[in-house]
Amino acid sequence: MKKTIMTFALAAACCVGVQAQEKLFQSANVQSPVVNQDGTVTFNLFAPKAVKVEVTGDFLPTQKVDVPGFGSYDAPGVAELKEGKNGVWSYTTDKLAPEMYSYTFNIDGMSGVKDPANIYVNRDIVSFTNIFIVSDQKGDKGDLYKVNEVPHGNLSKVWYNSPTLKMQRRMTVYTPAGYDKGGKYPVLYLLHGAGGDENAWSELGRAAQILDNLIATGKAKPMIVVMPNGNPNCQAAPGEWSFGMYSPGFRDSGTGPTAPAVASIPESFMDIVNYVDANYRTIKTRAGRAVCGLSMGGGHTFHVSLLYPNKFDYYGLFSAGLHLGNGGFNGSFAEQIKNDPNFAQQSAKLFGSKPKLYWMGMGKTDFLYQSTVDLRNYWDTKGYNYEYVETDGGHIWRNWRIYLTMFAQKIFK
Repeated sequence: MKKTIMTFALAAACCVGVQAQEKLFQSANVQSPVVNQDGTVTFNLFAPKAVKVEVTGDFLPTQKVDVPGFGSYDAPGVAELKEGKNGVWSYTTDKLAPEMYSYTFNIDGMSGVKDPANIYVNRDIVSFTNIFIVSDQKGDKGDLYKVNEVPHGNLSKVWYNSPTLKMQRRMTVYTPAGYDKGGKYPVLYLLHGAGGDENAWSELGRAAQILDNLIATGKAKPMIVVMPNGNPNCQAAPGEWSFGMYSPGFRDSGTGPTAPAVASIPESFMDIVNYVDANYRTIKTRAGRAVCGLSMGGGHTFHVSLLYPNKFDYYGLFSAGLHLGNGGFNGSFAEQIKNDPNFAQQSAKLFGSKPKLYWMGMGKTDFLYQSTVDLRNYWDTKGYNYEYVETDGGHIWRNWRIYLTMFAQKIFK
């Protein structure tokens, strides 16, 4: 009996191995994507029985998509591939600017099909997309997002206890090259958006590559970067904790945890700071702490700045999802500011404490644009000092990587 089981297991392993090898040989028949010398990119897909093949990606002109209750956002564009010889479909872009891009294929009405010739993928909430990088020269955005031959920091998945949220929680921690040699370091707390988790910034945001390259060229100070999970009813990314392999979603969608959290992320934020200060060689003063975040994480950063005005010297709001009180996103943010009984006093205390930097970045077509306009208008009437940067595009990772790059060069100087 034991011999039969062993034979069956060996046969199964061989079948898996054969399938893997077969896939390897098949994918080698077609190269995709191909970054051409003139800066164009060619996509190739072997699909001899397909009738219609499209590529959708953030390198194409965007399409407007309406979001009920929010407005509209820019969705990736679509282009058709043409069928050539031997069942290979192809499409070549115009010249692309240096950047990290994402894409998938649509095949006969089935959307979100990954490129079988490209093993490089990222997960954004519930969507997997292939990625590729275009770079023209040293120091451009594509080069900044690449792994270069520079000293590398380390990424760790770290569990910590949150007494406020009453649970163990996981975060990603970047320690810079040379950390193991001693010394104390400032800390950047880097927060993700709705639907994301502690993996978002290290994967979609290329945070480790950006910091490695900025630090190596002297453009940023060596720093620890802490990327926590910003969902107060979750311990970790899907599949990484006891709730199991659920489907994540945006805000209340998906099949994830539904139990209400006992506190918010801003209310529990000092649990993270206290753990990091106790377990890493940090500069345990306001001057050694910065916090920033995108979308929901920008909203968390906003509330952290109001709740703990003397704990951090640097704040960064990237396409921030702003709201006050218990009304969520109901009503304009200008109305929320007017009706909130505490905001005027909190703002006065925050800016009275003289933070070294309060920085905001926003895309011109971002569906959250107006809320930042409302916040700036109010703070302008009070003469509060902040920095604001406006970029092209909307609510997209391309902008958030830019904002991280800019913000990281301004802090701890």
